[in-house]
Amino acid sequence: MASILTNTSSMVALQTLKGINANLSKTQDEISTGKSVASARDNAAVFAISKVMEADVKGFKGISASLSLGESTVAVARQAAETITDLLTEVKGKIVAAQESNVDRGKIQTDINALVDQINTVVGAAQFNGLNLVNGSQSTVDVLASLDRQSNGTVTTSSISIAAQDLSTGAYAAKNVFGTSGGVSANGDTAGFQLDNATGTGTIEIDDSGAPFAAGDKVLIVIGGKTASYTVSAEDVAATTTSDLVAVGLKNAIDSLGIAGLSVDYDSGTPGTLAFTNAGTNDLTVSAQFKNAGSGALASLSAIDVSTSAGATAALGNIETLIQSGIDAAAEFGSAQSRIDIQNTFVGKLSDALKVGIGSLVDADLEEASARLQALQVQQQLGIQSLSIANQAPQNILALFR
Repeated sequence: MASILTNTSSMVALQTLKGINANLSKTQDEISTGKSVASARDNAAVFAISKVMEADVKGFKGISASLSLGESTVAVARQAAETITDLLTEVKGKIVAAQESNVDRGKIQTDINALVDQINTVVGAAQFNGLNLVNGSQSTVDVLASLDRQSNGTVTTSSISIAAQDLSTGAYAAKNVFGTSGGVSANGDTAGFQLDNATGTGTIEIDDSGAPFAAGDKVLIVIGGKTASYTVSAEDVAATTTSDLVAVGLKNAIDSLGIAGLSVDYDSGTPGTLAFTNAGTNDLTVSAQFKNAGSGALASLSAIDVSTSAGATAALGNIETLIQSGIDAAAEFGSAQSRIDIQNTFVGKLSDALKVGIGSLVDADLEEASARLQALQVQQQLGIQSLSIANQAPQNILALFR
């Protein structure tokens, strides 16, 4: 049935053309934006996922900057610790030279003082953007390292904790902790002596009668390269026999070192005194060092005085502890710097992986879009032609009335 009121063919052709135009418009948008999902209207679920991932990528860029800043800060501290270790090694060379009796110890002490001043300069200058990890102003520093997204959408951060190393020489106050007895060469807060193999003996006296101990004070004894230490507690300070408690604590610490042939006796009848006996086959060097509460690891540098024979002997063992402090600090910073570098590399690769994932979700396949565009353009032309033909149908009805 032919009708001039309802042109079914025209309506079908029109709807077909509209569909072609819609697909053509979508394909042109993909080509112009480069995305198959440019808005939530295109695909709400994929759009939401991609936006969350894009936000994470932005966050990881900030984390990468934080890691770079932290790595630079730790690198400065590591370089300072290595430089300080080198300077302490030079100090050791001066102390060794002072062991000879036919030298000018006064001039050697002047050289040591100059090296100590240089160490103080290095400690003070070892800062990056105002943050110094070696002067005792910090205890730990947290470097932002990652964003952790849970399955429920919760986001938390994680950090790399860097332990600061106090290599300052400040906060030292002499207390004359070590007495002179039993062959010990004492110099107030440092002491040292040699234990010959098989027959060597010596004593160290802990004496707090001149200046009482404070909580946090520490006494270290280095024997044959091994270190024993005891930190004075508030309970020790409150007791009337603090020096005895410190001596007993040191004896227990020395015993735990397990040095072959060495025995340490404590006699309560001789307050604060430890008696050393070397029945082993090796000579042992014993050195003792006092460290104030809250003082830097190198505070006892201020107590080094090689102007006398006793001072030179005591300093020889103590400088080893100080050098080890510098080595330990450099190793700690080196390990931390390596970890930050690894994390920074990982964050960079993770960001790249996220970008690839986002691209696979929302980026358009331009090869496919190009082929589709040409096909749709041909369909559009055919649709227009088809609609034109359908629109001519009512004209044909006029022929029936002629």
